[in-house]
Amino acid sequence: MSLLVVGSVALDTVETPAGKVTDVLGGSASFFATAASLFAPVRLVAVVGDDFRVEEQIGFLRARGVDLAGLQQRPGRTFRWVGRYGANLNEAHTLDTQLGVFADFAPELPEHFRHSKIVFLANIDPALQLRVLDQVAAPELVALDTMNFWIKGKRAELLQALARVHVATVNDGEARMLSGEHNLVKAARAVQRLGPRTVVIKRGEFGVLLFHEERVFAAPAFPLEDLRDPTGAGDSFAGGMMGYLARARDFGVTGLRRAIVVGCVLGSFAVEDFSLERTRLLTLGDVTKRYELYRELIGAGALQERLLDD
Repeated sequence: MSLLVVGSVALDTVETPAGKVTDVLGGSASFFATAASLFAPVRLVAVVGDDFRVEEQIGFLRARGVDLAGLQQRPGRTFRWVGRYGANLNEAHTLDTQLGVFADFAPELPEHFRHSKIVFLANIDPALQLRVLDQVAAPELVALDTMNFWIKGKRAELLQALARVHVATVNDGEARMLSGEHNLVKAARAVQRLGPRTVVIKRGEFGVLLFHEERVFAAPAFPLEDLRDPTGAGDSFAGGMMGYLARARDFGVTGLRRAIVVGCVLGSFAVEDFSLERTRLLTLGDVTKRYELYRELIGAGALQERLLDD
């Protein structure tokens, strides 16, 4: 089933207690597509500058079956983010942001992208998310990500977008800010009343909460000894979740629960190295093996069936 992602492709400079990297591949669409392409064909829409070496820096996605027809290249500099993490890897300190060509990003979907059945609107301006929704024909599942900046500065547009999607993914702070509720259960229910029937709350090292209609499912983070860089973990989670849903074509509670676990597995791989160095080398066999370890970890009867049919 076709899966469309609209987001950013960026160059990141990141420092963590494990080291520092400069101008490495980043951006929400990059992380998402790398994870999702393990499960389903992905169509990517983003913008880069003329300083971006497409085949060298993102050609591996094309080799994995990602359709890059929606990747615009414009005169100017590619979006750059500079960040630092201290001992608390859940908190990123932004040192510099240079939007470059991303400042004038106006997503235009190629004609064959407009018939995508599953759509993920990554963390971009809600006005752009609405622009994408106006271009897709009849999607069966639409998910949206957002952040505090848009909740504060573009609330009206964000509420319009939320009213048109099936799934909202936010972290716990964003859920509280968006809803005005401190309790996460009340916060999730308030977000559901804005439109999405499903709300996914990402809680970093504390895992994920899934609220689907009246049901609740909690998934812990996969325990790791070596965490090097949390950048892109949330987008890798979303890529795993949406990629699995595109493959399984089960948007009910069982499919969503399994998709959440797959997302947690992909997020756990993403933090094991800087940029996409870990996830770009993954195989479906690697993911399946860690999924089985995750099943043993939580011992949940809801996950006793295997990830992939023989």
